[in-house]
Amino acid sequence: MKEIKITSKGANYSAVNIGKMEDLREYTLKLGPDKEMPGKVFIGSSISTTGAEMSFQSFLPGEGSAFIHAHKTHEEMYIIMKGEGEYQVDGNIFPISEGSVVRVSPAGKRAIRNTGKGNMIMICIQYKANSFGAEDTPHNDGTIIHEELKWDKD
Repeated sequence: MKEIKITSKGANYSAVNIGKMEDLREYTLKLGPDKEMPGKVFIGSSISTTGAEMSFQSFLPGEGSAFIHAHKTHEEMYIIMKGEGEYQVDGNIFPISEGSVVRVSPAGKRAIRNTGKGNMIMICIQYKANSFGAEDTPHNDGTIIHEELKWDKD
């Protein structure tokens, strides 16, 4: 089974590399002694996240979620990076493809499946629902630091 590679770490950051998207199938998420999800890897603990979890997943043609699930407090955002399929929330089924983004509230009963001829690759970001307020816009939270960028000069 493939493992996440830590590429850099400092007091205020962590960086990892999970490898090429086409190689995601080399990861396996163990859900119990006899239940596994091939092609799925969570990275939150590897990069020490404090407000979100993130996973990458690859589905083979015809493959989909092993179960319908919901959450207690976490909202999820699914970003389809490659391929096509169907997404199901609360019994409503709709098409998804590269570039699709789906947000599901905690109570939403969800599942996904690949209906295409090639692998479908997605990113899922999981975070606590209702944790952002009106004051949390990128413009209000971001601060421009007036320091020179230190990229290597060509």
